[in-house]
Amino acid sequence: MRDHLVERLKRVPVERIDAMLAEQRFVGRDGPITPDTPYRPAEYVWFHRDLPVEAPVPFEIEVVHRDDLLLVVDKPHFMATIPRGQHILETALVRLRREHGLPELSPAHRLDRMTAGLLMFVINREHRGAYQTLFRDRRVRKTYEAIAPYDPDLPLPQTVRSRIVKERGIIQAREVDGPPNAETLVELLEHRGGLGRYRLAPATGRTHQLRLHMHRLGIPIIGDDFYPVLTERPLDDFTNPLQLLAATLEFTDPITGELRSFRSRRRLDAWPDG
Repeated sequence: MRDHLVERLKRVPVERIDAMLAEQRFVGRDGPITPDTPYRPAEYVWFHRDLPVEAPVPFEIEVVHRDDLLLVVDKPHFMATIPRGQHILETALVRLRREHGLPELSPAHRLDRMTAGLLMFVINREHRGAYQTLFRDRRVRKTYEAIAPYDPDLPLPQTVRSRIVKERGIIQAREVDGPPNAETLVELLEHRGGLGRYRLAPATGRTHQLRLHMHRLGIPIIGDDFYPVLTERPLDDFTNPLQLLAATLEFTDPITGELRSFRSRRRLDAWPDG
């Protein structure tokens, strides 16, 4: 099996493969693969890849609610929901599994890395589908808060509708002509010092929908590195967070039948005090 791995993984130095075998990082259906494991056709082999060097996210995840079914948390800015790309250990899922001893924990939905606020996880595998289906079928009522410039001439509340597409390999989403597939109700809660505090109620869940719709209204969200201009940010830069917060979640629980309602305890720091 060792020789087969060397042949298949041509881009990996032989010394690295031998080291991974010694560390038992190649695993077959019967357990770890050793340098002496005989080759078997049609065998499945898994391996633990090298982890990227990650900058620790210097913020805590606050627990909003926990019971036998759900764990609801307040995710901080700059933390991804699940492992992806350069973010593995410093993600909400991995941290929560470790800190709470919940190996089957899985997200019912996702938040962008730059968005803070309510994030709901399912504790047991057998309930995962029921809660994920709620979000898929848009049976969860969600509201967000955002801080953006205040425009006294902008009529609000206003429902923004557009067609949003997101192409694989391109960071930004974009609005195109065609039937709308994204809808957001935008309301002004208050204004102060040239800034407005807005409530956003999405009826759909397109990638970067809230950012694009606020930009479309001429009031892009404070701290947005993607719209209107894409700005590169080092992964260890935790300053000037996007002023977008997942503020509330409300739904009828598919397991218990009860009405569930959760509210974030976080506040957006760009809002002026006083």
